[in-house]
Amino acid sequence: MKKITVSKAIGEALHEEMLRDDKVFIMGEDMAVMGNVFAITKGFLEEFGPKRVIDTPISEEGFVGMAVGAAMRGMRPVVELMYDDFATECADPLFNQAAKIRYMTGGQCHVPMVLRAPMGAGRRNAGQHSQSLENFFCHFPGLKVVAPCTAQDAKGLLKSAIRDDDPVIFLEHKLLYGGKRKEAGQLNAMCEVPDEEYTIPFGKAAIRREGKDVTIVANMLMWYKAMEAADILEKEGISCEIIDPRTLVPFDYETVLNSIAKTGKLMIVHEDHYNGGWGAQLGSYVAEHAITSLDAPIVRVAAYDTPIPFSPTLENFVVPSVERITEEARKLAKL
Repeated sequence: MKKITVSKAIGEALHEEMLRDDKVFIMGEDMAVMGNVFAITKGFLEEFGPKRVIDTPISEEGFVGMAVGAAMRGMRPVVELMYDDFATECADPLFNQAAKIRYMTGGQCHVPMVLRAPMGAGRRNAGQHSQSLENFFCHFPGLKVVAPCTAQDAKGLLKSAIRDDDPVIFLEHKLLYGGKRKEAGQLNAMCEVPDEEYTIPFGKAAIRREGKDVTIVANMLMWYKAMEAADILEKEGISCEIIDPRTLVPFDYETVLNSIAKTGKLMIVHEDHYNGGWGAQLGSYVAEHAITSLDAPIVRVAAYDTPIPFSPTLENFVVPSVERITEEARKLAKL
């Protein structure tokens, strides 16, 4: 076992899969010469050459369309959007082509491609470079959506994504790339990763912390904040069970239902906006299938419905904080 960052884990997964399968290639803005704006693919160009490590123009529709075509012809492209905000620039090839080709050809044609999408607030990049478009991707049947929060999960899930025969959206929170995050105090995004080969299957959530009073479902950066809130609440005698879904499509509803059967209370935390966030879908599913397990209304803690501000003070206010999560969980536990 070795302890590495999320960015290092992603780089290792890409490197190992490119060594394993010569059909895997990577492309995107500043991916080759620069080695990615977050240095994830630094050195790849020298090792694999310009046919497998491709710098693209600033034309998301163009290079995502290229990836769709290459995947249909049997290659396994891994494409990076510099930010998930730019998904709107490649909407047609991604949502109208990649997501639908397998269905429209009756399974005769597959699109085995991965779209890596760095996302999230916290870097003071303002409204057009700070969004969390998690549920936007979930809306299109045919796409799988992966959202890891630890280095171990990032590596194992990315390897599974690259080997999958369907298009996969691989979300990466920018504040989890490095080791320590100022916003979470002493919490550290680094973790131990197995030295041996491994993959992690889609559709299986992880119970990160067991508890008996409140079930909290949180992903990516919000999982770290939920864990910190749970530490605070534990000192008050409130026991929180924390579930990290890991993949949003497919979603592991069974693990959530089993948890609320024990706690009777559900809180969902995500950085996606409140209106239409993936927590609304989860809340609806629970209401339809397990309403009798609940002792209190479902609570959702999400980004407020406003563009992400440039001002650090306002950005911190809009995105869920440890304090807001703690207060809402405290109120829910007392119902």
